[in-house]
Amino acid sequence: MHTHPFRAAVERRDVAAIEALLAEDVVFTSPVAFKPYAGKAITAAILRGVLRVFEDFAYVREIANPDGRDHAFVFTATVDGRRIQGCDFLHFDEEGRIDDFTVMVRPLSAAKALSEAMGAQFERIAREAGEAGNSAGA
Repeated sequence: MHTHPFRAAVERRDVAAIEALLAEDVVFTSPVAFKPYAGKAITAAILRGVLRVFEDFAYVREIANPDGRDHAFVFTATVDGRRIQGCDFLHFDEEGRIDDFTVMVRPLSAAKALSEAMGAQFERIAREAGEAGNSAGA
């Protein structure tokens, strides 16, 4: 069985390959923010932030529907010394790009640690997303 391109890109920590798999109109739903984030620039910036805060990240299970448009990738990681278990729920558009990206994590103590760690990244994430948006519009 071949490794899914998204999983392979994340496991290589290949941010360019991850970003290339995102649709322009992707919607990212965070495990710790109430409001979803819309657009490739902010989603890519958030995912780069996640790669910075997750330690010992590993996908442990992959679930897919027969048409390949919906995937669930179960993962484990450590955030600020807390073991976290989570799942990336991805939907792929007709071109094979991710147009819906939802992350869920447990337990609550690890979700809080993730929230704090990502909060500390937020200025950089917002700056990177703004820069990407500016360069895309230029």
